[in-house]
Amino acid sequence: MTDGIILIDKPAEMTSFGVVARIRRVLTQQAGKKVKVGHTGTLDPFATGLMILVIGKECKNAGHYTKLDKTYEATFMLGQTSSTGDPEGELTDVADRQPDRTEIEQVLTRFVGEILQRPPIFSALKINGQRAYKLARNGEEVEIPERAVTIHSLELLSYEYPHVKIRTHVSSGTYIRSLAVDIGEALGTGAYCSQLRRTSIREWQLKDAKTLEEFGVLN
Repeated sequence: MTDGIILIDKPAEMTSFGVVARIRRVLTQQAGKKVKVGHTGTLDPFATGLMILVIGKECKNAGHYTKLDKTYEATFMLGQTSSTGDPEGELTDVADRQPDRTEIEQVLTRFVGEILQRPPIFSALKINGQRAYKLARNGEEVEIPERAVTIHSLELLSYEYPHVKIRTHVSSGTYIRSLAVDIGEALGTGAYCSQLRRTSIREWQLKDAKTLEEFGVLN
């Protein structure tokens, strides 16, 4: 393939750019010439799941795919916060209270609809031309304004303290790490996102994606 889209199931502990580089290498080897490859929305290194890669001439339409709604399954860890909102950050104990399932379900309903959300400072958003995470890693003060996002649905799949597993359908630009932090604050327990898997991007489904191994990536 030299033009079109490819659905990939991103593994954990790999950057989105790492996925792109590996797919580009395979396609370039197959085509015998350099093939242009891009992604349509960053998944954090700890996260897994669906990525839409644009190939060749389809790269010009990357922005279209980026703006689409997405669905995630995520696990939030109660009782602690993380400096990055995920397992890779510095963890801080907050509280050991154990809310019951009813309280959690009630809190989740407060986040359905259009909400204001502050993206994490450790994110790929650009501030004055630089990635926020690079500024944060350099110890610089990072201030990211709140912005409106839409949570179309937010379902509690399971709860066994301290693990809260949810499924959520969200608008483009929604940060699940920020959602975890906000829910933790609302519960008074603190929380961070310990696992994250993207299961759909509009009509494209994770079940139709290939793993890197299935695509022919050897390492």
